[in-house]
Amino acid sequence: MKKKVLIVEDEFIVANNLRQVLQRFGYEVSGIAISAEEAEAHIQSHKPDIALLDIRLQGERSGIDIARKLKAENIAFIYLSANSNQQILEEAKTTDPYGFLVKPFRKKDLLVMLDIAWYRHMHAIETKTNQEGLLQQQIMDTSHESLDSRQKLLKLARILQPHLPFDLISSGLRPFNAAQYNDKGYLRIGFDEYQFIGEKELLTIAHLKRTSLAVILANSHTDINAIIYNYETGHEKPNIPSIQKTLTETFDLQSYLVFPVTLSNGLSFHYFFYSRQRAVYAFQHIALLNRLRIGLTAVAEKIIYGDDPATSMPDEAGSPRRLPGGALHRPEFSPIIGNHHLLLAALDLTAQVAPYNTSVLILGESGTGKEKVAQAIHLLSPRKNGPFIKVNCAAIPTALIESELFGHEKGAFTGAIEKRKGRFEQADGGTIFLDEIGELPLDMQVKILRVLQEKEIEYVGGDSPVKLNVRIIAATNRHLEKEVAAGNFRLDLYYRLNVFPITLPSLRERSSDIAGLATYFAEKFCREFNKPFTGIATSMMEAMMAYDWPGNIRELENVLEQSVVLNDGQSKLSLRRNLAGGATELARKVDIKTLDDVKRIQRETERDYIISILKKTAGRIRGANGAAELLNIKPTTLESKMEKLNIKRDDFIGSTSDL
Repeated sequence: MKKKVLIVEDEFIVANNLRQVLQRFGYEVSGIAISAEEAEAHIQSHKPDIALLDIRLQGERSGIDIARKLKAENIAFIYLSANSNQQILEEAKTTDPYGFLVKPFRKKDLLVMLDIAWYRHMHAIETKTNQEGLLQQQIMDTSHESLDSRQKLLKLARILQPHLPFDLISSGLRPFNAAQYNDKGYLRIGFDEYQFIGEKELLTIAHLKRTSLAVILANSHTDINAIIYNYETGHEKPNIPSIQKTLTETFDLQSYLVFPVTLSNGLSFHYFFYSRQRAVYAFQHIALLNRLRIGLTAVAEKIIYGDDPATSMPDEAGSPRRLPGGALHRPEFSPIIGNHHLLLAALDLTAQVAPYNTSVLILGESGTGKEKVAQAIHLLSPRKNGPFIKVNCAAIPTALIESELFGHEKGAFTGAIEKRKGRFEQADGGTIFLDEIGELPLDMQVKILRVLQEKEIEYVGGDSPVKLNVRIIAATNRHLEKEVAAGNFRLDLYYRLNVFPITLPSLRERSSDIAGLATYFAEKFCREFNKPFTGIATSMMEAMMAYDWPGNIRELENVLEQSVVLNDGQSKLSLRRNLAGGATELARKVDIKTLDDVKRIQRETERDYIISILKKTAGRIRGANGAAELLNIKPTTLESKMEKLNIKRDDFIGSTSDL
């Protein structure tokens, strides 16, 4: 059956050329629209399978406006644009297009993009159908379980979190009873950790008196329909207190969604979802809640009226709660430290995609923990008992990449004295993690694309394909869209990998997690080096909180390891390097008379630290977990430092750290 394509393009020559190309290659062009109004009318009457959208159109509205309509109708779309304005491109990206072609583009690029867009669209529909079916069942099960009202709301919060992000969920009858605040809510304080927020907790946290709360409730409005609010464009009147304003200011919230349901007795019960991110809620979230309305209404009935078990014992007010038989923390996420909302949002996506075979692309700066997230996806998936194979694409010499990834036959090249399996075959039945995939040469990108498409490999020197069952997770710190534009990364591979992107925040974006991470690493290295942990000096913590951390978590880990290595075991940990450059903490504590003294102390400190890392890696400098990677510097830079500091690599080969 031919796929129907709508062309939204106001240049006749371009639109007609697109029509001819598409028809020649088996597509049905359902129509051409030159404005947003024409496009909307066509969508209503013809329901295309996929749309090609020019961003700039005749009239006041743009292709981006049409994209929102297509997204609401669950129709795939690809942008076509000659405009490279960064602001427009960023706005276009918020609509989650299935592809983006910059004019002029080749016919081949168009056909590849259409193929990829359709693949991603169908995959998304299948995933969405499976997820929502499970979601519906989980909510209905919750309404039937013998849990008290607080437990029901908490369980509902955990079920909805991966699908509708929030930092605070609240619920209650409307309109308010001004005499008492009866809403129940939960503030998210960790990945699977929530703090109960009722009247007592709100009065304490917001520093309110009950009389003040009564005034706030009396001034609060009631929404009749589902609606989304953003704090910066809110409806709240200045200096007029309301419960919405109180919650957003108390918990630093930026946007919220209101969703009312009607109970069997005609009363209105409202769910509220608040987020610390601006403009995080969209029409599709309301559409999802509408599809879940029956289950949400059933849970609301039980929260207000029903079946509180007489034997249930409420937890201490305000404390994080465990559901019976449930864990407060997911063990798969135990190596990931922090509770910043940007990190939690990334972990929500991780848990959401893990059960499926979908390819995942993990984005983020170097040192943000991409490998740990990849491993969590594997451990949360049905493949958890299969192999998890890690490949650092940047660490493999170009001449050996194909053999390393796909294996080789005996005699395939000089030195191939026996048949050898590659990393992909080693990962059969499990997961392969391709770290720094942006470093792969173009000819290898073609072969990776074939694995994604055909689910098979060929040995170097072989003549028959080998079928594989492998899930691919890729990661990069490069901006792949820019690499595609520069011709360094294949467009078709990018869109095959980018089916489900997860972006990890940098450490400077989640600075509230620095203290917890620092303590975790300090305790870890003290145990490893058999030294007592007596705490971290206030001056060191202040310096770490003020630093930008260009090397992210890996750099923080290295700083803590150095501090533990050079600590005397009796005093609190202190900085042994100046994060902003200059003299070290150690240099400031000794008798310094000349600039040469400073330089000598810095060399000695640096030499001791490099030696401790080389002991840990048994002299290995390059590759995954080599000394260069642990130090977050290039191998050539480390070798140069070793030469200057008179450190001999041979002294550490085969040894293990005795620290």
